[in-house]
Amino acid sequence: MGKREISQDRKRYLRRIKVNKIAVILTQLFIIISFIGVWEILANKGIIDSFIASQPSRVLKTFMNLSSNDLLKHLGVTCLETIIGFLAGTTLGVIIAIILWWSKFLSKVAEPFLVILNSLPKIALGPVIIIWVGAGMPAIIVMALSISLIVTILEILNGFMHTDKELLKMAKTFNANKLQILSKIIIPSNINTFINSLKINIGLSLVGVISGEFLVSKAGLGYLIVYGGQVFQLDLVMTSVIILAIVAALMYQSVVLLEKTIQKNKKFK
Repeated sequence: MGKREISQDRKRYLRRIKVNKIAVILTQLFIIISFIGVWEILANKGIIDSFIASQPSRVLKTFMNLSSNDLLKHLGVTCLETIIGFLAGTTLGVIIAIILWWSKFLSKVAEPFLVILNSLPKIALGPVIIIWVGAGMPAIIVMALSISLIVTILEILNGFMHTDKELLKMAKTFNANKLQILSKIIIPSNINTFINSLKINIGLSLVGVISGEFLVSKAGLGYLIVYGGQVFQLDLVMTSVIILAIVAALMYQSVVLLEKTIQKNKKFK
């Protein structure tokens, strides 16, 4: 049999989607380029103080200087700490959420503590964490973990609790045990919840790492930001912030790519 012809309406619909995606990307690029252009012009005209706010040309020059020195080292440290914190927070968060779903008693006991810990400013725990685990990378990873873990638990547990009740009732009528319900219904039904949790978690882990680097570090993008502020090198601060924004965007896009891969595989099953 030959390939089925796509209807004209379907072709027009797909074309509209493609045009809309291109329009979104072009608009985003226009906003970024316009912002950079206006920033440079205002700095050159003296309308904004380039010493305080820097300017794109100075940021580019600082970036080139960093690239020929220790940029890769600082970037690598921050990325490594973020990935370790992200993986640890996600893994522990999912495991604890499963335990709390499994035991309603434990879930009710833990609920107020989770809410309190989630609302607690984690940066306030920084000095305590440093004393507990020591200065350096361990403290920074624990800081990232403390920020992402509770959010992951709450997000995943909420998804588990709101799984289709009819599906659960049907499974119980067939005498499915808890492990079967978890593996066959709860987890497959919450793939989107897992993905959303990853999207949130990657950003929170990066926030935790930078917060930790502000407090105690000898390398990393957070260290560069703090150092730049201390010696009044605002160009270094702005350059580090921009690099940090690019890193955050790339990490988020990696999760989006994972989501697309999972959705593609689900279609072929």
